[in-house]
Amino acid sequence: MTVIGNLKPARLAALAAGTVLVLAACSPAAPEVTGSSTGTSSQATSQSTTVSASPSASPGTSATVGALVADFPQKLLPVMPGATVVSSSFDKGATPATVALVASITSPTAAVVDYYTKQLEAQGFKAVPGEAVGSVASKDFVRGDNETVNLAVVEAAGVSTFTVGANVAAESAK
Repeated sequence: MTVIGNLKPARLAALAAGTVLVLAACSPAAPEVTGSSTGTSSQATSQSTTVSASPSASPGTSATVGALVADFPQKLLPVMPGATVVSSSFDKGATPATVALVASITSPTAAVVDYYTKQLEAQGFKAVPGEAVGSVASKDFVRGDNETVNLAVVEAAGVSTFTVGANVAAESAK
């Protein structure tokens, strides 16, 4: 397998797919239904998820669920119009800077891949040969010697959930 910068495309795709799985496991549970001796009542609870930095995270790391983190580089990784942000993260203190976006949209996989291919190619990224890792649509992009982006898309029941992860120079993450 060809090394792109410091990352192999399959490794980056596996990381992206793993992010989707981890975030799915962190989703809030459905409201609890409780019963009583006089009848049944339902109790809706409001839940929120707070993500805190791990002890090994660098000071410039931020992540959130359901929104874009502060200072998210939307020029680098724009949110596809009509998509709902599931989570985002940004580590501007790392070298290279790392950015990740997980979102979902009621568009087919091909539309998501086409949108991000156009966005990234307009910024000088070049697509690497390959369209999938196993049954997951996955596309890698490179710019220069050490900037990489991976897009992974899973479609189920008419909803495409996608992860876009980038490792770029700090000045590119604006």
